[in-house]
Amino acid sequence: MLATSMDSQRQSQSQPLSQRQSPSAAGPLRAPSREETWRGGLVDDLERVILSEAQIQRRVAELGRQISEDYRGRDLLVVGVLCGSFPFIADLVRTMNLPLAIDFMAVSSYGNRTTSSGVVRILKDLNSSIAGRHVLLVEDIVDSGQTLRYLIDNLQTRRPASLEICTLLDKQEARTVDINTLYVGFECPNEFVVGYGLDYAGRYRNLPYIGVLKPEIYQ
Repeated sequence: MLATSMDSQRQSQSQPLSQRQSPSAAGPLRAPSREETWRGGLVDDLERVILSEAQIQRRVAELGRQISEDYRGRDLLVVGVLCGSFPFIADLVRTMNLPLAIDFMAVSSYGNRTTSSGVVRILKDLNSSIAGRHVLLVEDIVDSGQTLRYLIDNLQTRRPASLEICTLLDKQEARTVDINTLYVGFECPNEFVVGYGLDYAGRYRNLPYIGVLKPEIYQ
């Protein structure tokens, strides 16, 4: 009996992984659809969706083509501002057919608040010098502009050849300082939005679309 069991085990292990089945499996596993994955859970905390996954991806592709044309032949460094920009910058650079380098900065100015405190701390700085390089700073959202104004002033002291801003969302109604955003994905209503990198207290970044968070969640 023991020898038979060991022979069966060796035979199973010699099969390709794709052909092995769990003894308790009733049949082949089916991957959930996008609709099934994003039903309930985090979605229930949204008041409404303002930008679908398809809308975001179309606009990101348009921005990527425009940036590629503008920076052709230049030494481009794309700088993402963590953590909010990570889905946006990942999708954006994969639509940009030109040589580029990527780096990241991390700053703190929100904490668990819904608006910037105005006090900015650099938690992670760039890994290399930007002197003489063309820098594209990528943000998830520009609202008051205080954090971004601090970053721009800081980076300008490092003597880049140029410094431009690309933001997925631009919340003009909340602006308190002057910011020139050259590349803008969408104008954003003056409401608290989450998803596709945007968060509240570190959550909701993994939503594939952007929605307005229910006020009872953060009030």
